[in-house]
Amino acid sequence: MRSLLSDQRTPQHIDQSSMTLTDRERGRVRALTEELGRSSPDGRVDDPRWLALARLQSCRLPVRLLESLRNFRSEPGPDGTLLIGGLPVDPGALPDTPTVPDSVERAATGPAATAMLLGQQLGDVFAFRDEKHGALVHNVVPVRSLARSQSNGGSVDLELHNENAFHPHRPDVIGLLCLRSDHEGRAGTLFSSVRKARVLLDDADIAVLREPRFVTEAPPSFRTGDAAVTHAVLGGSPDDPDIRVDFHATGALDAEAAAALRRLGGALAEVASELVLRPGDMAFLDNRVVVHGRTEFTPRYDGRDRWLHRVYVHLDGRRGLSHRVGPGPVLA
Repeated sequence: MRSLLSDQRTPQHIDQSSMTLTDRERGRVRALTEELGRSSPDGRVDDPRWLALARLQSCRLPVRLLESLRNFRSEPGPDGTLLIGGLPVDPGALPDTPTVPDSVERAATGPAATAMLLGQQLGDVFAFRDEKHGALVHNVVPVRSLARSQSNGGSVDLELHNENAFHPHRPDVIGLLCLRSDHEGRAGTLFSSVRKARVLLDDADIAVLREPRFVTEAPPSFRTGDAAVTHAVLGGSPDDPDIRVDFHATGALDAEAAAALRRLGGALAEVASELVLRPGDMAFLDNRVVVHGRTEFTPRYDGRDRWLHRVYVHLDGRRGLSHRVGPGPVLA
């Protein structure tokens, strides 16, 4: 029997947030990235000195943009997403889209600096040592050898998942900045919030999903991964739970748990939305309450394929101290 929730039990959320920068605001962001380049001509986004300077510069972003980022950090809304449009990205001035596995952006290019400036206003941008060689800015691009894979290099339908659901210190927020769309403009980023899906589930299923009866394997992008440990799929507040699942990599330990997991997948699919990112769009997804995926598209491997920058954010940098590799923002 489906749960009947009273107004007292249902959390009140703000609407999904989005904003588009004005020409003046876009120019301000571009000026900050250029100033970063002049202040650190050999700057690399992974360099602690560049990071420290960029953290200060992020405080000078346009006020309206700062307000949107701060509001999202405090309350990500029922969809758990924030879309920023009109960021200074010029596809015509870009080099060819990378085509190799594990592609990253270590140079402080304009787009990479933009992604880092916005990410650092939400929290601490970090990386995993065993994913993309520990780089802070990832290139999400189609790779011919990975075309059929469930990975950021694939071009088939990517199943709904939390980013790095297997890891105890997975991101709180992921940021996706579009540099180029796919040729047909059809590659959609899918996202679905447990805040919407939970009301479609029975209390019995929710109870099962809150028990440690599931395991999640590391994704292909990790060179190594911790041994899978049992975990719950739903956690935190009973009225506003967090979610931890990868529908390609999460398995149930028994038939009852498997059935509850299937019904959760159906509920999330029912409330899912699709967003086709355009150059200059940056989507932030709250990885604690949102699962995401991608629709199928057809790459040409001609240097003009879809190209995103991806960053990971911890709202509290102390969370990952036990996994940190040295003094920098890289976790084992």
